[in-house]
Amino acid sequence: MNYFLLDAAGTAAKAPGATGILTQIFPFALMFLVLYMFIIRPQKRKQKEHQEMLQNVKINDKVITNAGIIGKVVNIKKDKNILVIKVDATTNTKIEFQRSAISTIIKDEKQETTAKN
Repeated sequence: MNYFLLDAAGTAAKAPGATGILTQIFPFALMFLVLYMFIIRPQKRKQKEHQEMLQNVKINDKVITNAGIIGKVVNIKKDKNILVIKVDATTNTKIEFQRSAISTIIKDEKQETTAKN
């Protein structure tokens, strides 16, 4: 019985060296690096591109909102945060949305082909 007590006391007295700390920290640093490269950085880039797209919305752009409504921007309010979107041409239905509610801008194929030529 005394043998077990002495053995436990002897192993507890040993302090880990510098290599022990490095081997414990290295996997966490590697995991953070991988998360940064594959998750955080691409998400920041995508968010920045979306913010630039929102700033470049102009009148006559065809847009899709976060709610899935497709329409054409017909007016931008004075504070530049509210967009008036025409949803239906026959009934002249217009809805006001915040700029942040715009999901994407639809590119016209005709405009793209004339820009390429």
